[in-house]
Parts: sequence; structure tokens; C-alpha cells
Amino acid sequence: MKLAPVTYHRANALDEALHLLSDTPDAMVLAGGQSLMPMLNLRLAAPAHLIDINRLVELDHIREEGDFISMGAMTRQRTIEFSDLVAAKLPLLALAIRHVGHRQTRNRGTIGGSLCNLDPAAELALVTCLYDGVMVVDRVGRSRCVTMSEFAVGFMSTALAAGELLSAVRLTPWPKSHGYGFHEFARRKGDWAVVSVGVLMTLDAAGKVDRVAIALGGIASTPLRRPLAEAQLLGAAPQLDRLDAAAAMVDDIEVLDDANAPAWYRRQLARVLTRRALVDAARLAGAPL
Repeated sequence: MKLAPVTYHRANALDEALHLLSDTPDAMVLAGGQSLMPMLNLRLAAPAHLIDINRLVELDHIREEGDFISMGAMTRQRTIEFSDLVAAKLPLLALAIRHVGHRQTRNRGTIGGSLCNLDPAAELALVTCLYDGVMVVDRVGRSRCVTMSEFAVGFMSTALAAGELLSAVRLTPWPKSHGYGFHEFARRKGDWAVVSVGVLMTLDAAGKVDRVAIALGGIASTPLRRPLAEAQLLGAAPQLDRLDAAAAMVDDIEVLDDANAPAWYRRQLARVLTRRALVDAARLAGAPL
């Protein structure tokens, strides 16, 4: 099967793309196309118009802007994978990006495209959730910032309104001394994660957890932060029994149950992978485990 008839538009600048989105009903944006093109070919999506933004060089960047790292929506995943700035400032992202598809798809896939597709198993959505990412959203004459918790409204659904375009993602680095861990399980290398887990952690001078972030992907309709598990760890030394207790706190989640994996299996994976990620993060933060 091939895509339904569609009118193709190619934008050469951000302002042109925004006006096309504003003036063109029933339009979808083509970035890397690694998720959209299969959906079009299978007719899971059938827009009347397709707006190609591959020539928008102003949306292709990785740079420090004050306290955060800004990545343009058209930044290729392969560029992120080999960025020295990402490796130095966002090491968990540098680790997780290697799990995204295959080299060929990372060559074309973009961070903005992945986030707008918002598959709950996507690694980039998980990482953005973990870092409390902020999305820069533009439309004609206006720009707004949306937190990842507001942006992810449901299964493959975002807070983007008609005429709006995601232009950049902002992630705030953690201190140099922080620890991090990322683990996922997929049936084959490069497949969507059945479950993925990311953890960030810092310790105070006494060796107790003074800041921690835990996020799960693939287990629910959107990536999830785990505030109860985080609270379990704060103010205490990250000993193995406490890490085990935090990793076990997944019973309050409405877990996906589908043809890829039953809910009970995803729960067990979440416990196991969360413990592994917590141990990695604690060790890198300096805990004597």
C-alpha cells in the first residue's frame, strides 16, 4: 500500500513553514520521516497536505543558551549521538540515543519528529521527560514554551494546536558530579522498547540522595516520572535495600497491555530495569555500592 494523494509543500524558512501551517487545513509536517512515512504508506495517516521542513537550517542546532542546552527540532539523532556538548552536559541522552532505531534511521530521524510522534516507547520522549524538558512552540506572530508534562497529553498525542510547530527542545544539565543510568528491553536491537528506564541522581556531602529523577517509557500511554519512588530515596543513603524498595513502586501505574507484552510482564521489567538504572546512577554519583 502507498500513501493517499497528498499536496506537497517545501518550506525554505521557518516563517514560511509557519504561514503554510496557518493557511493550510489538514496538514502534517515532514521532518525526518522515519515514523511518518510508514504511517502514510499504511494509510494510518492521510493528510491533505504535507509540509516538508527539511530545509529549515535555523532548526538544526545544538548549543548552550544560559542554563540549558537547546536542540533545534530538525537536529538529526545522529548529530546528537556524536555531539561533544551532549556527551559532556547530557550524558544520559548520549547513552540513550544509541538505542534509538538503527544507524540508518538515526541519520534521518530528528529529535523534534520523535517528540511530536510521541510514541510512549520512544527513548527521546523518555529522556525529555526525565530532564523536565521545555518545548519551544512557534506559530505566526507568537512563541510559547511548554513543559514536557504539558506537551505529552496522551497516546501519540501532543499539546500542539493547529498552526503550531515545535521549533526547539531545551534540557537543563545536572551537576557534573551527578550519576545516571539508562536501561531498556527490546525484542531485537533497534526495536521499540517494551520498557525503558532513565535515572538521574546527585548525593550531598554526607552521601545521601539530595536530588533524583526516575522516568519510565513503554509502560503507559506517555512517558512517566515516578515522584513516589523519588521521594522514597530523598534524604537517605542509596543503599541496595532502599533502591530495591523504590524500584518496586510501580503498582500504581495503569500499565499497557497489548500484543507486544502483557501488563504483568511490563511491570516486572519496570522493577528490574529501574533497579539496574538506580544502581548505575548511585555508583556514578559516588555511592559505595
